[in-house]
Amino acid sequence: MKHYLIVGASSGIGFELAKKLSASNQITALSRSEKGLTTLPNTTYYSVDISEENPIYPVLDAPIDGLIYCPGTINLKPFRSLRAEDYSNEWNINFLGAVKTIKHFLPRLQQAENPNIVLFSTVAVQTGMAFHASIAAAKGAVEGLTRSLAAEFAPKIRVNAVAPSLTNTPLADKLINAEAKLKSAEERHPLKKIGQPDDIANAVLYLLNASWVTGQIISVDGGMSALR
Repeated sequence: MKHYLIVGASSGIGFELAKKLSASNQITALSRSEKGLTTLPNTTYYSVDISEENPIYPVLDAPIDGLIYCPGTINLKPFRSLRAEDYSNEWNINFLGAVKTIKHFLPRLQQAENPNIVLFSTVAVQTGMAFHASIAAAKGAVEGLTRSLAAEFAPKIRVNAVAPSLTNTPLADKLINAEAKLKSAEERHPLKKIGQPDDIANAVLYLLNASWVTGQIISVDGGMSALR
């Protein structure tokens, strides 16, 4: 039984991953709220606020086979309306939170036989999109971190990232909470639908088991980044 650490596991993609992995693996789930995590088999939940300057992480004695960092933000505004606080918030949650978490648990990752890290970017990094300046900047840093750590940690630890487009999660609710909004979002994608948590979770499962893949940003975006 492998041991996976999922950060931001209480909803959306993180919870979907916890459900899929907990059936046959040991899960340590970190998030601000529990939201049903304790009902999953083989799952231990810890309340951790990753946005804090110094998050209080649990002490883990076992090796970590995989670290999946799921926290994210959606803050779409015109550039002229973005404040310094908007950039700081995106940076702290998407980038610095990942850095602090990886640094804290790196010794436990190094103890595993074939450990790996999966981070999250966004389609908006490689595909320029209006009103995405703050999130694209933060996730661009995540992509740089992914490749840098993949080089530094090789051959022991694999590091990859998934870059989704709009996905049906609570985080995206304000963008799809009306039929007209949802239809418009679907029409912008070549496959004429938005992503589901299961779509993204399956990509993460692939990366957790892809022993010859590292330093990659995997697009799971309904074709948005590649097709016109």
